[in-house]
Amino acid sequence: MSRSSASDVWVVGTADTKGAEMAYVRDRLARAGWDAQLVDLSTRSHDGPADIAAGDVAAHHPDGAAAVFGAPDRGAAVGAMQQAFEAYVQKNGPRVGGAIGLGGGGGTAMVSAGFRQLAYGVPKLIVSTLASGNVAPYVGMSDIAMLPSVTDISGLNRLTRTILANGAGALAGMLAAPEPRADDTDRPTVGLSMFGVTTEAVTSIAAGLGEAAEPMIFHATGTGGQIMERLVRDGQIDALIDITTTEIADLLVGGVLPALPDRLDVVAQTGIPYIGSLGACDMVNFAAQETVPERFSARRFHVHNSNVTLMRTTPAECDRIGSWIAQKLNACDGPVRFLIPQNGVSALDVEGGPFSDPAADEALFTAVLRSVEQTDNRRVAVLPCHINDPDFAAAALAAYHEITGSQT
Repeated sequence: MSRSSASDVWVVGTADTKGAEMAYVRDRLARAGWDAQLVDLSTRSHDGPADIAAGDVAAHHPDGAAAVFGAPDRGAAVGAMQQAFEAYVQKNGPRVGGAIGLGGGGGTAMVSAGFRQLAYGVPKLIVSTLASGNVAPYVGMSDIAMLPSVTDISGLNRLTRTILANGAGALAGMLAAPEPRADDTDRPTVGLSMFGVTTEAVTSIAAGLGEAAEPMIFHATGTGGQIMERLVRDGQIDALIDITTTEIADLLVGGVLPALPDRLDVVAQTGIPYIGSLGACDMVNFAAQETVPERFSARRFHVHNSNVTLMRTTPAECDRIGSWIAQKLNACDGPVRFLIPQNGVSALDVEGGPFSDPAADEALFTAVLRSVEQTDNRRVAVLPCHINDPDFAAAALAAYHEITGSQT
């Protein structure tokens, strides 16, 4: 939904402990021309300010408001309110044009759970005591911006006023930003998965789409695949050219950039046109070399940089990866074309390269060919080229045009 069609602006927090700070942010937004509503996530009764009362939010818990206010302890109450706010946003989120939240540990958990339900592109920012640490559990796959509160959010002083004013100003700036041009709204969108070692292929495919489609390229880092598939589920992607499935290798072998077990399920559920391949399935990702688990110490590695260590997959692992992908494809009734590049699946998997391993590649390819139940709609093609060769990009584009009926 475009921001212009959504009118509400929210300031979200626990008004029992942060009512003054929430009101301050609301007033700063008003100075910038934005009327904001205070959304209360308090888990106890109080006299603090609120436009949307905690009871109204808590009532969206599956077991009703009593699940929040009758919880046996604060931790349980926070968990229940988190679930309630998530449901509240799922119902009311389409009318929200932007939101800012304030929180410590519990508050950030509650606010972020709801904010993750807001659509991509809706401005969303959290001023949090936790923002300078690992924010992955709070941001997840969303586009939430996190601003460290520096001090605890407990009273207004010269520093908290400055930080909160900055947060309000950031949200106001995002709200005031002009809508992006909508020149591409009539073109279908195509999701593409890419890794550094498949960049040449993906950029060639994206360029080759020309005016036929609008490409959206996702970094195959686990969350990248999750976001891509969420957009498929939300109807914002019309087809997938998913040639970089390396996240599955990390899932099955134990790397640090894994897919979730539901990877590819959305393809079966939606019937979206799908072109796939085995890009970077020759590798499993780890962080710095010293972080690689001891059980892998005898394996073949390539140090990509000081923070990224790649491990070559074995024939046994490749057999498992190929079989896993094939079983997922067998559940797909929509149009599927799966491309196997015989001469290598990554920039490292070339003759004389650090991950050249014909036996492992053969195990990967054989597992797919053995396990995919081919039909008129679900086909596997073996290509006598490398994944980064121009012929592979041409084959992927031809498959896209074939199964979507688009013009070349």
